Amino acid sequence: MADLQTIKLLVNTPDRVFYHDDATFVELSTSEGDIGVYPGHIPLTAVVVPCVLSIHNGNDVKKAAVHGGIIEILKDKITILAEVAEWSDEIDVERANEARLRAEKRLASHDSNLDMVRAETALKRSLARIKAVN
Repeated sequence: MADLQTIKLLVNTPDRVFYHDDATFVELSTSEGDIGVYPGHIPLTAVVVPCVLSIHNGNDVKKAAVHGGIIEILKDKITILAEVAEWSDEIDVERANEARLRAEKRLASHDSNLDMVRAETALKRSLARIKAVN
């Protein structure tokens, strides 16, 4: 593994340091689309949307659900400040499926009083949880 280039990755949430270690490749979704980051990436700051965060370190891949935040990419370091981050083994799949069904039902109702952004965000968060487990 010594010949693989790595980049420092720090993922912070309001209540914990979620991840702080090396990575060879990081994948996630931003408001501009899906991105993959290798060591030496050009500097970038972006808004993270609810998604699956994939952290590669050689052949090892760790997956987590991230519920939004910001990412700062520097040549030798990635920092993600996430609203919420959960490892796949921390996710209650049944609860995530129930949240998905509730959100889909609200969106299908076409209720004029419905907060569409909130319902869509709830759906995206539940889907991120489900995908992180699968």
